[in-house]
Amino acid sequence: MTERHNPKANNHRLEPAIRSHQRTPSGSRDFKEATKRDALARLEVELERLVGTLPESKRPHVEKELKGFKNLFSRFLAEQGPSVSWDKIQKLPEGAVIDYSTLTTPTTDNIHHMLDKLVVVKLNGGLGTSMGCKGPKSVIQVRNDLTFLDLTVQQIEHLNKTYKCNVPLVLMNSFNTDEDTQKVIRKYKGLKLDIHTFNQSCHPRINRESLLPVTKSGDVHSDIEAWYPPGHGDFYESFHNSGLLDKFINEGRTYCFISNIDNLGATVDLNILNLLLNPSQSTSSEFVMEVTDKTRADVKGGTLIQYEDKLRLLEIAQVPKEHVDDFKSVSQFKFFNTNNLWAKLGAIKRVVNQGSLNMEIIVNNKSLADGLNVIQLETAVGAAMKCFDGGIGVNVPRSRFLPVKKTSDLLLVMSNLYSLSHGSLVMSPQRMFPSTPLVKLGDNHFAKVKEFLNRFATIPDLIELDHLTVSGDVTFGRGVSLKTGLISRLERCSRIK
Repeated sequence: MTERHNPKANNHRLEPAIRSHQRTPSGSRDFKEATKRDALARLEVELERLVGTLPESKRPHVEKELKGFKNLFSRFLAEQGPSVSWDKIQKLPEGAVIDYSTLTTPTTDNIHHMLDKLVVVKLNGGLGTSMGCKGPKSVIQVRNDLTFLDLTVQQIEHLNKTYKCNVPLVLMNSFNTDEDTQKVIRKYKGLKLDIHTFNQSCHPRINRESLLPVTKSGDVHSDIEAWYPPGHGDFYESFHNSGLLDKFINEGRTYCFISNIDNLGATVDLNILNLLLNPSQSTSSEFVMEVTDKTRADVKGGTLIQYEDKLRLLEIAQVPKEHVDDFKSVSQFKFFNTNNLWAKLGAIKRVVNQGSLNMEIIVNNKSLADGLNVIQLETAVGAAMKCFDGGIGVNVPRSRFLPVKKTSDLLLVMSNLYSLSHGSLVMSPQRMFPSTPLVKLGDNHFAKVKEFLNRFATIPDLIELDHLTVSGDVTFGRGVSLKTGLISRLERCSRIK
């Protein structure tokens, strides 16, 4: 048994908590305030100890990251109840969300100069473990033996060749994905594309009971399970700290386009870039969130609200329990966040330097392999919207939201619903309606990519499919065509021919 999981070994760390409880005032509020102060003080001591376990050369970098964690932890202690008062939510003002169809397409002679102002950022911190794959999710093959990363590189290289520009690609990795990503990107060296990487922060998981880090060492790789990347909201500070933000500002670049690497619909959009660089109003927006129409499949997705006279992201975790059904209502909240975001580089520098990034904290409860209950404190990149000036939403076509989270999504993007053009997926003109089929494949037989691929001799024709649910031990033969209006609940062991 390691020291981390030995209660006796942890006694010396828990003693201050026990003593503090004995000397707290009897009033409930005073008691809570005193225990919070103690929790922060004990955490500070423990973080100092972790830094002390490292060689001198590594300490400055880790100290900076743990300073960010301490700030997150102190805000976590200070939070009381839901971060939103439901009755203070205001109606979205006119012009808060612009319809994509009203945007102006830039003239060809302007596009080269516009793209010189842009940086493309892909969030690349996730692993492919939920789909049964080792390593970064971005190296899963999704179409024609090409990975998420291959498709992204193809898109931007094509953009650079077409418009004779040099849009850089920036990958925000995590300690989980960085080493493998560095090996993979070597193969792109001969292409017309500059690729930059930086790592998001690395924070210690904390014991749910003691609120202290479970790790014994500041060396992440000595106990990798005890550390975590703190969500993509960490982008702004980590991008700033990497030096890349200043580099791009000094080059004269103005905006970055941020998206998840597994969203195959998140390509550079010239109409949105034109809106930012050539606004119809006198002032340009510092932040744009792409939203799309909410359907019943999206009821848990974040939405845009007006709150305290500013546009902001509202996530389901922030909603008081009695209003969850209201939040899920398609009629009350018509849009949801695609996590395709555009932010002004100078504004990112300003909010980071001012320390005004106060994104809502997501408390993610986890259990380690040995059953120890821990807490991860995270933030979402879209939650920073309220920290910027002149934020707007753009209601984009559904085609800009094509995430691959499960093998059911993989089935769609591998099928004849799409063709591939320079790394971008294009919906087949034979498809009669713009929405994709609603497909649910059972976790017992289809959750892992290898299992999924073994169950299809060839990917079925989905052009006319509406719904498909497969929950049993089902395999598909060659040349299968799934037709209009099919709501098929395949539950027993069967082979579809």
